[in-house]
Amino acid sequence: LCAIADVVGVGLGVIIGYFSHPAPAAPIYPTENPTISKLLMDEMKAKNIMNNLKTLTSRPHIAGQEQEEIVLVDWIKQQWTEAGIDSIVVHPYDVLLSYPKQNDSNYVSIKLANGTEIEQSQRKELVIDAEQNDPNVVDPFNAYSPPGEPEAELVYVNFATIEDFIALNRTYKINTVGKICISRYGRIFRGDKAVHAELYGCIGLILYSDPLDYTVPWSGVYPEDWFPPTGAQRGTLWVDNGDPRTPNYPSIRDAWHQSNSSLTLPKIPVTPIGNIDAIKYLSKMGGPEVPTDWRGGMNITYRFGPGFALEHVNSLIKMSVKTTNQVATIHNVIGYVRGAVEPDRYVLLGNHRDAWVFGAIDPSSGTATLMELVRGFGAMLKRGWRPRRTLVFCSWGAEEYGLIGSTEWVEELQKELQARAVAYLNVDIAVQGNYSLAANGVASLSQAVFDAAKTVSNPNPTEVSSGRLTLYDTWKLRYPASVGDKPSYYGLGSGSDFTAFLQIIGIPSVDLRHTYDQSIGLASYPVYHSVYETFELVNKFVDPGFKIHLAMAQVWGELARKLADVPILPVDCRVYATDLAQKRDALYQQYGSKMESNGIDFSQLNDTILIFTTSADNIHKRIASIDSTKHVISAPSQHNTYGSTAFPAVVDAMFDIDVDPDQTGRWDEVRRQYSILVFHILSAAATLNPTV
Repeated sequence: LCAIADVVGVGLGVIIGYFSHPAPAAPIYPTENPTISKLLMDEMKAKNIMNNLKTLTSRPHIAGQEQEEIVLVDWIKQQWTEAGIDSIVVHPYDVLLSYPKQNDSNYVSIKLANGTEIEQSQRKELVIDAEQNDPNVVDPFNAYSPPGEPEAELVYVNFATIEDFIALNRTYKINTVGKICISRYGRIFRGDKAVHAELYGCIGLILYSDPLDYTVPWSGVYPEDWFPPTGAQRGTLWVDNGDPRTPNYPSIRDAWHQSNSSLTLPKIPVTPIGNIDAIKYLSKMGGPEVPTDWRGGMNITYRFGPGFALEHVNSLIKMSVKTTNQVATIHNVIGYVRGAVEPDRYVLLGNHRDAWVFGAIDPSSGTATLMELVRGFGAMLKRGWRPRRTLVFCSWGAEEYGLIGSTEWVEELQKELQARAVAYLNVDIAVQGNYSLAANGVASLSQAVFDAAKTVSNPNPTEVSSGRLTLYDTWKLRYPASVGDKPSYYGLGSGSDFTAFLQIIGIPSVDLRHTYDQSIGLASYPVYHSVYETFELVNKFVDPGFKIHLAMAQVWGELARKLADVPILPVDCRVYATDLAQKRDALYQQYGSKMESNGIDFSQLNDTILIFTTSADNIHKRIASIDSTKHVISAPSQHNTYGSTAFPAVVDAMFDIDVDPDQTGRWDEVRRQYSILVFHILSAAATLNPTV
């Protein structure tokens, strides 16, 4: 909630602080150079992005290892130096990472009553193409899982959401205490699955990618199509962000670190397996059949358990997890193009560099695009152009482990960034599908994103032949907003490097990517975080010719150029006011009557939003002659770190409130959070009414 005031304060500080003083002579404050937009777009080339991706994916580059922290860091520095970037700074951090035991990797098996282990899961993914045959491939694991070898009955817990565990225990009367649970990936962040499993007494958690969630009926299997039955999804379990040992401050050299025993890391072993192994265990389970919406896409009868049936009725599931944590040095590479007029105002563009294996989509499609964007801006510098505000290019380390590089950097430079950052533009994955552009971000930057997308030619010739000439046209058709003639544009929760900027220091942020058709119900693209996420897969299936990658470089670059170059920042606080009202309506629809019956007065929230709306209108009237604007906020859900929740503190306080035995204490917490919400909106509104 405090981010509301921070975001509003930072955004308005930029606007009000500038426009409350007399403007100097025109030559000192030049207007935007409109010709740079087309020159920048024409400068960038799809072939360069393709070559960048080849370089980035030539070897596995997991965080903390030589390829990631030395080879690629040096390559980026060299490329940015050649591009003409003004200055490049490398920020090292000593952080806690996690790795499997390579010569004795994690596995799952069925243990018979006589102690014999059968149906052991694959410890390594099957090498299908020569590209995957690299000794530096780190075997499938979930980072920060403790080691252990639990044995118990197996229980199927669907997606392991908090609602799934509630249903298991209350509705279906399935006891999960002392059991090993198996969950399909999807719906929520995997770390939250581990938290829920531990909360409900499970002693181990197995994760797998169900074909219902990661493929479609008409597709084949890898390498003829996207879905690899032998692929296992790696990923972190750390539900917070940054180095686990240094919460809220940077893990710089000689920093004090919490002891490992005091860290809030998972307490139960967790490991991923492939679909080819999951079917061996799920097909043998006993117990009642699960309801229809719990069934996956394998040709089996999905059952709750606990335990196995028929000849395996006396058998147990065994996990062997040997993952260990260790300290390693990671690096952020930061490049600066100094602004000519407002050098102390930063427009930041970021993408993380580290990957679980080759990372051709996540994150290297984004890194390859960023590298060409930097080269393009460098070419503009060589033409004599310089942005009004400073451009900051960020290559983050160790994002996959829990947004570590970006979080540590924001914590280290928090005061500077709060005072200077205008916006942070994130591209984690540039291209994960050929369907449409998608964007999430603060509401007040939505129009700036729309305008940037309108300037970029559509890379899909079929769309062009149908009259949709720009990225924006296809976006509006494929993902229309529920209200108004615009594309859908949602708030940000967590899950990528925008998190520290938005949630910690309140910097307006946007996250861009080109995606697949979300309506087909995939939890993610099929090869996500597996060994099969290679250059050839991108070149063959995702973006042959790299035209979509080029379009993403262009929309990212145009948005950054606009924010860095126009005299009046293209942000709109009136959109923020509308967003507040919509969030209020959603809160009231879900919980309003129950909250009012417990003495919570919704008129307070209505009044403060009205005050904010009036203040927003007033500031835009005040600066109408120079066409200025402003911005927004949201937060991750308590039970799904990836999800964005409106008024999260109130919503989380209301969650499942009816079964809390301490009704008085719980409703006091709701009233407290509601009061904080009202205060912060009122406080934010006050910043829109400067006294001078």
